[in-house]
Amino acid sequence: MDAIFWISNNVFGTPAILLGIIVLIGLLLQKKTASQRVSGTFKAIIGFLIISAGANIIVGALTVFEPLWKEVFNLSGETLGEYMGQELFNSEYGSAVTLAMTIGFLINVLLARFTRLKYIYLTGHMMFWTTTIFAGIAVHAAPEVSFFKLVVFLSVIMGIYWTVQPALVQPFVRKIVGNDNIALGHTSASVGLLAAFGGKLWGNKENDSEKIKLPKGLEFLRDSNVITALTMGLLFLTGAIIISFKDTPGAAELVASSGNQSFIVYAIIQSFTFTAGIAVVLTGVRMFIGEIVPAFKGIATKIVPGARPALDNPILFPYAPNAVILGFLGSFVGALLWLVVLGNTVGYIFVPTMIVLFFHSATAGVFGNLTGGVRGAVMGGFVTATVVAWGQYITVKMLLSDTIPDTAMWAADSDMFILGPIIRLLAQLLL
Repeated sequence: MDAIFWISNNVFGTPAILLGIIVLIGLLLQKKTASQRVSGTFKAIIGFLIISAGANIIVGALTVFEPLWKEVFNLSGETLGEYMGQELFNSEYGSAVTLAMTIGFLINVLLARFTRLKYIYLTGHMMFWTTTIFAGIAVHAAPEVSFFKLVVFLSVIMGIYWTVQPALVQPFVRKIVGNDNIALGHTSASVGLLAAFGGKLWGNKENDSEKIKLPKGLEFLRDSNVITALTMGLLFLTGAIIISFKDTPGAAELVASSGNQSFIVYAIIQSFTFTAGIAVVLTGVRMFIGEIVPAFKGIATKIVPGARPALDNPILFPYAPNAVILGFLGSFVGALLWLVVLGNTVGYIFVPTMIVLFFHSATAGVFGNLTGGVRGAVMGGFVTATVVAWGQYITVKMLLSDTIPDTAMWAADSDMFILGPIIRLLAQLLL
């Protein structure tokens, strides 16, 4: 029993180690060299630990952002309250998430092998974040769920989602790309579909966005780090300036939190800190996904001949680059609108994370342009902001309030927001 408890605590209870073992097994099965095994295993472990470090940086910046804008709007809305947070959640449930990712991927491969849905989902970082968010929702809905039941539940849900999602959007992807060789495997599929259907209803297909020319001065919008820092910097700066002129106890407390530093400068630094945290998280995700995806890719292609790889959404951007920018502009306007509306109606401070808004609205812009031209692209971006804003509110306050609501603010995506209530319902019924 002592040996079992040791393995449980130090292997299954330590996600970074478990992940490294899974990658090592995948590399062994592919008969990689000893050098490749060591490199891949170590990089996967280091990458996972980097994610936790980046999560802590982001949470630190958000502890300034939320009270800042609550004071701006004179809100007395409830705070996030007591919650686990990403780091503690990883230590307690990271093993279940990692195992569910692995088994869910195998289910995806089997479904692709034995059904007509020949899609292998290979967008690894989305596999990780979707499984994590759904795990948080399941644990929130059924706090006493056993490790085994949680893994089985998540594995089935993820395996089905990773198989069906690419199939649903493939009719549009086929028209965008011009062939049937690749598929979209990304959590922006829902807003892409909404944009495509909306473009048919309210757009003008003949007014193709690719027939217009945008100034080179807007090319910086293609860099997600820059637009994240710019947008969050604008929000932090605006809030800090307003707070500096307010004479209330809350404003005085916020200003005092900056110490001897100007509160405006302090707020700007927090915006860059937030951006840096996301960059750190993405670095870690890229590192460990860069090892776990190749560990499974070779196996999948051998088992499922003729399968289409479902890949990250930037594969679509070159086919409609103007629609990408228009989609983001539509989402930026929508994000600012919903920031004000949510703050003044339900007392929730929406965090318009540009990593999510840019990549999702860009995808929605491409889909919207396909069916509705310029109007469809812009509308797709606005729809994205609407889904993300209200989805974030519902997910943070109702679905993840005691597990990882902080993660939902910067890592949850459109499909997760839309599917979240369904996951909660299923978790209550099945766990």
